[in-house]
Amino acid sequence: MTKLTLERSIQQNTFHLSDKTLTALTDIMYEQTVEAGSYLFWEGAQAIKEGHVKMTKSTSDGKDYILNMFSNGDLFGELSSFIDIKYSYNAQVMKDSVIGVIQQKDLEIILWQQGEIAVEFLKWTSLLNQITQSKLRDLTLHGKLGALCSTIIRMPNSYGEKLNGGIRITKKVKNGELGEYIGATRESVNRMLSDLRSKEIIGQENGHLVVYELDQLKDICHCENGPLEICRM
Repeated sequence: MTKLTLERSIQQNTFHLSDKTLTALTDIMYEQTVEAGSYLFWEGAQAIKEGHVKMTKSTSDGKDYILNMFSNGDLFGELSSFIDIKYSYNAQVMKDSVIGVIQQKDLEIILWQQGEIAVEFLKWTSLLNQITQSKLRDLTLHGKLGALCSTIIRMPNSYGEKLNGGIRITKKVKNGELGEYIGATRESVNRMLSDLRSKEIIGQENGHLVVYELDQLKDICHCENGPLEICRM
C-alpha cells in the first residue's frame, strides 16, 4: 500500500494545487507523529508510508546524495503508477514532526471523481521531477563547484532573508550537509567555501551563510534562471 504525505506550514511546493485541492487532501489525511532522527523508510524497503524531511539516495560507492529537503507545507510522495513498489531513496526526519498521511485508495478515489484535482496533481508531480532533474543537471554538467554554487543559489529561495548588501540564510547548514547535496566530502566543501569567501562572493555571520554576489554564483554554475518554484532546496 503506497501512501502520500502532506505537512503544512511555511515553505510549500504546492504552487500548482488550489485551495480546493489542498482542502480535499487534508480532509482524507490522518496525522502521524514522528520523532527526530527516525527513518520513515529505507531505500529498497517496501513502500508503506512517507514523511517529512531529508530524502537521500545512496550510491554503490557509499556516498549519500540529498535529493530534496521537504519543509512545513510541502507535499511529496513516490507514486509509480499506483503499483506496489520499492522505494528508491531514504527518508529521514530531521526534527520532531506531525505528518499528514494519505492512503493510496483514498487518493485514487479523489483523482477518479474530480478531474480538475487530477490535472493539478499531474502538474505537481511534474514540478517535483523538474526540481530533481535541475539538481542532477547541475551536478553532472558543472562539477562539484558548480553544484555547490547552484545549491547556495537555491538556499535564499527557501531560507533567505535580505540584509544590506546581501542575503542571509536563516537556516544553519553544516558543511558536511552541503557535501551531501553534491556528493563531496566536508573537506572539499570547506575549500570551495573558503575560496568563495576570499573572493567576497559569500560570507558568514554568526554561523549563518550570507550571499553577497548572487550573479557571480550564477555565472559559475551557468544558471538558467529557472522559476523560483524549481530553484529551491
